[in-house]
Amino acid sequence: MSGFKGFSAETFSFLSDLKENNKRSWFEANRARYDAHWKTPALDFIEALRPGMAAMEPGLKAEAKINGSLRRISRDMRFSTDKSPYEPMLHLIFWPGEHPNRGAGFHFVLDADGVGYGAGRWSFEGPVLGRYRDRLMDKAERQALLAALEQAAGVGCHLDEPHLKKLPKGFDPAPEWDYLLRYKGLVARTMEGRLMPGWIGTEKAVDEVLERTRALMPLIGWLHAL
Repeated sequence: MSGFKGFSAETFSFLSDLKENNKRSWFEANRARYDAHWKTPALDFIEALRPGMAAMEPGLKAEAKINGSLRRISRDMRFSTDKSPYEPMLHLIFWPGEHPNRGAGFHFVLDADGVGYGAGRWSFEGPVLGRYRDRLMDKAERQALLAALEQAAGVGCHLDEPHLKKLPKGFDPAPEWDYLLRYKGLVARTMEGRLMPGWIGTEKAVDEVLERTRALMPLIGWLHAL
């Protein structure tokens, strides 16, 4: 049974302090706070969400471990100009496929300013991009995606700007929907800064997050089928 009781003010305080003191020496001096207010409540939250996530269609995996549903706090700095060693956030992911980072999924993020969430598939790699565009040319498939995006907007999740400025070669203009052809990955997420809902500090966070996940499942399911 999960021991999740909500994310306390101490979680957000730790994230705020880490943002201001993003150094290994500070982190090691505050490792007890990391364990008590970042790692422990996050893993408890994932465990509390696990039955509800598994009941989605398709079922979503909720693995209560770091590099499972809990993204590690340490940053991979090998290819980044930003050499800050830590991500000052708590990032959770739930997914229907074989790997949390290589397909569609639901994301939930806490940082010092509150929470954000969204769903999608970050990159259409290799033949996936071709399958995505082929499905857009099928009216029924296209309408299903548009309906899924409209449902996502109902819980505050919207697409970023398209990756391409122009339509790919070989496609004719279709003003009502051709913007979708200019994406090389599709993610609908909350945009206008972080939210700080009262439920995040209570057990109600489980039901609230599951409710938002259900609203995003048509999008996750469409993208998972690519």
